[in-house]
Amino acid sequence: MTVTEKDRDVLARTLWGEARGEGLAGMVAVAWTIRNRVYDGKDTSWWGEGYAGVCGKPSQFSCWNKNDPNNPYLTGAKKIPAAEFARCQLAAQQVIEGITPDPTDGATHYYSTSMTKPPRWVAGAKQTSRLGLHIFFKDVP
Repeated sequence: MTVTEKDRDVLARTLWGEARGEGLAGMVAVAWTIRNRVYDGKDTSWWGEGYAGVCGKPSQFSCWNKNDPNNPYLTGAKKIPAAEFARCQLAAQQVIEGITPDPTDGATHYYSTSMTKPPRWVAGAKQTSRLGLHIFFKDVP
């Protein structure tokens, strides 16, 4: 699959919106959940096609929801601080190019422990790892 500049940009923006406070390791882990969806082995994936398609799939990454406070930064209405965005771009590059191994053991889902209660999809899913405020899962029913 060809990874476009749009894919790289959207992935980096998603990392900023979802994991900027988690450091490089946390952003890499979130990026791997996205990569695991991109490369799910299906010709036409429910997740969407490419990094931009997966990140932009409605209701999958809350930072892209129109009512999310991060959304104006992701859409360009507000500017993401350059140093913060550079770290997100680095994490995105490391995952897209396969430089950093998958710390999530194939996770396709995660949630933040800052949520008041776990999402419904956790029931029956296999927890693979926990890093910072994120808990990662695969085999989500």
